[in-house]
Amino acid sequence: MTISFIGHGYVGLVTAAVFADLGNTVWVVGRTKEKIETLKKGVATFYEPGLSELVKRNVDAGRLLFTLDYHDAVTPSEIIFIAVGTPPKENGEADLTEVFNAAREIGKNLVGYKVVSVKSTVPP
Repeated sequence: MTISFIGHGYVGLVTAAVFADLGNTVWVVGRTKEKIETLKKGVATFYEPGLSELVKRNVDAGRLLFTLDYHDAVTPSEIIFIAVGTPPKENGEADLTEVFNAAREIGKNLVGYKVVSVKSTVPP
């Protein structure tokens, strides 16, 4: 199965690495070229026990792929997870700007039926 994650933070990268380790092809879309280039080398960009080894193993196996381009990731994927930050606004509400931006970009690149799931923290 081919899966995409929009966002390479804690939720996105950890979950993507686990899905890749289960044998899936997993794309991760990011916005920061430097971080994407680091991840393409199989180097995790933050610490989580066991994550570095998981990322390296799956990058080397060709199952964990990183890109700045939504088209690369969304087009071949059957399932797309939105896992972007939702920091609090000054009034305490979640800032959903990045969730909506990700949804718009996914929509521009959809071909056929896809499952899109929001893993980001959002209000009910």
